[in-house]
Amino acid sequence: MSDYPAMDKLVLIGRVAGAFGVKGEVRIAAYGDDPMALLAYGELRRKDGASAFTLLSGRAAKGELIAKTTAALQKEEIDALRGLELYVPRAALPPPDEDEFYLTDLIGLRAETPGGEVLGLVRAVQNFGAGDLLEIEPAAGAPFYLPFTRDAVPQVCIAEGLIVAVPPIDVE
Repeated sequence: MSDYPAMDKLVLIGRVAGAFGVKGEVRIAAYGDDPMALLAYGELRRKDGASAFTLLSGRAAKGELIAKTTAALQKEEIDALRGLELYVPRAALPPPDEDEFYLTDLIGLRAETPGGEVLGLVRAVQNFGAGDLLEIEPAAGAPFYLPFTRDAVPQVCIAEGLIVAVPPIDVE
């Protein structure tokens, strides 16, 4: 069992891409703009909150981070971790600028029409390759996807716990 606090959301920040060389360095595909930013988090976690490893040092190479970790892993052990998703607690991320937010902050918000009709709750933020989609779970009926665009979601009010959304025509 993990000692990780379940109340804090985990944010996906990268995945293990494999070993780099034979000296125990890990290649990490970073999901942010700057692979070097991963070093600031130190301990990276698995999806269940358990520790994956702690980063000691690293360098950027071709959009990835080549890192030394506290784990004394052999090349074969690192290659066996290929594809492992790496997370940090939401609280470890720097605060967003004014009028900005992290996509993970949308999860759990109430979705309402511009007229105030409740559509449901944001259950997840997905991206299947064509842009971000909000998965809305209504109180009754099947969940539906809403493109996360200015036209479909003209307002995001994190402090109020809501998004204003223009639903697809066939959602009632």
